[in-house]
Parts: sequence; C-alpha cells; structure tokens
Amino acid sequence: MKRVLISGAAGFLGSHLCDRFLSEGYYVIGMDNFITGDRKNISHLWNDSKFEFIEHDVSEFVKIDGGLDYILHFASPASPIDYLKIPIQTLKVGSLGTHNLLGLAKAKKARILIASTSEVYGDPLIHPQTEEYYGNVNAIGPRGVYDEAKRFMESITMAYHRFHGLETRIVRIFNTYGPRMRLNDGRVIPAFMGQALRGEDLTIFGDGIQTRSFCYVDDQIEGIFRLLLSDYKYPVNIGNPNEITIRDFAEEIIKLTETNQKVVYKDLPIDDPKQRQPDITLAKKILNWEPKVKRRQGLQLTFDYFKSLSKEELYKMEHKSFENHIKR
Repeated sequence: MKRVLISGAAGFLGSHLCDRFLSEGYYVIGMDNFITGDRKNISHLWNDSKFEFIEHDVSEFVKIDGGLDYILHFASPASPIDYLKIPIQTLKVGSLGTHNLLGLAKAKKARILIASTSEVYGDPLIHPQTEEYYGNVNAIGPRGVYDEAKRFMESITMAYHRFHGLETRIVRIFNTYGPRMRLNDGRVIPAFMGQALRGEDLTIFGDGIQTRSFCYVDDQIEGIFRLLLSDYKYPVNIGNPNEITIRDFAEEIIKLTETNQKVVYKDLPIDDPKQRQPDITLAKKILNWEPKVKRRQGLQLTFDYFKSLSKEELYKMEHKSFENHIKR
C-alpha cells in the first residue's frame, strides 16, 4: 500500500485530497495545525484504518515514521481575509514549511507536489495566463505575503529538483470552489453565498468588470491527482478557463439562491487582479485533463452544502479565530 502525506489536510482542498487518495487505496497521513483548517472537514475519516492524522505546524521540523511515496504540500492560508490577518504565518508556511517538506521528501526518496497558485501571476499584463508568464506582482503590497510565499515555494522546489534530483511537481491552482469552503473568507463565491444566506446585499469590490474563472473542486482534485502521477516537473495551470465578470457572476448567484438582493459597490482592494483566466493548453496536452463540471451544477452543489449547515456551524465558519497564532 502506497503511503502519502498531505499537509493542510483539514483545509478545503486538503480534505478532498484525503478522500481521493483513500478511495484510490492509498494509506493517507494527514497533517494540519488547524490555523485555517477545520476538524469537521476530516471528521468522517477518523475511523478509517487507512487514515492517520498528525496535528502539527509544518513550519516546524516534520518527522514521519516509516516510508513515504508521495507528499502533497497544501498547508497555507489561501484567502485574503486569512493571509492579511496572519501574514507572518503565511510567509513561514510557504518558506520554512516548504523547506521542511522538501527535506522530508529527500530523506524518504518521495515525490512531492506543492500547491502554488494563480496569484504568482499577480495583476497580469497578459491574458489568459500561461505557465511561461513571469507575472506582475507587488512584493511589498498587502497581498505580497501570499504571492511571494508561493513564488518562493516554486523556486525552492525547482532548486531541490535541480540540485538534489528530487522528483517534484508544481500545480498552479486557479479559483476553486465547492463544499467545505469557509463562508466569508474573502473569496468571491463564499462571500456572495454567505450574504445570500443572510439576506444581505451582495458586495462587489471595484466596478465589477474584473473577471474570474471558477473551477469546481472535483475537477481540481482530478487535475492535481493526474499531475502528481505524471512525469512533468514544471508548473502546470489547473483551473477552468470559462471566464465571467464579477458583475455577471453576482447576478448568477442572485438567480441561483432565488433572492432579491441588490448589488452594492465598494472600493477595489490594493493589487486585486483585474483578470484571472488560465490557459490550460499544457494540462490538456500532458495530463489529458480539462474541467467537466458546469458552473451552474457546481454552484448548486456548493449552495446546497452551505444550506445544510447548522447556524452554529455557519457562525463558526464566519468567525474564525487566529488568537492562538497571531503572536507567533
């Protein structure tokens, strides 16, 4: 039985990865310090004999007994609200955490896949974004703590590949959504759906003509799984190229939720990207992958998930505390 370590296992994507690898017959070791992850996301796995969990911050030295075949590094705050509140921790998990897991992969002779992001492109000057584009990133802006942490992850990963011959994979994740997202984490879909559930007007930052491309979580996980098992060592975009303006997307959410909220406009945050659309030519070529789930279907599944949660669960989602981590 192959063994895989997944950092950030209690997070949105990390928990779905645990499910996928368990379904494929792997022994899964999940690791998380719950700074942004939620125990509820993996509670259904506690009694699975093929699942082991270790509560740990990967920014500290990581020790795993026994062999490992694969490591997937998904530990990181991934939403603006999170990484703006805990900027130091965001930088540490991208730098120290990545270094620790690369060292572990080297010691275990394991293949490692790191979760990068479309944010490495910053506010892009080319459209759509290809893997060859170097990006337009403000390193000292508020978002720089996340953007530059991910760019460093890519750099040190390739250094380990070139210098140590380590088997490495890099996925650049574009906007992904689905069950187990956290409401009001600063990303578009949970923000809009949270407001719809509370009967509030939907808030658009800027004029609403900026664009995003949303990929359903099942498609994202499939792309990541294929990339890990491929022979390709350089970054690969995984996302949905179906682009939509935020203004039009707000109208889609109002129609989906059958509410009659208005749309209100506020100032655009500093360095917020005006366009975000992946070029997935490479993923199609080397992974034979492209998204399958239509946005209407994926949004319905996501909204049904949020509606199924209790008031207590929704409150906990919307009031995540970082008090135990802010001083570190």
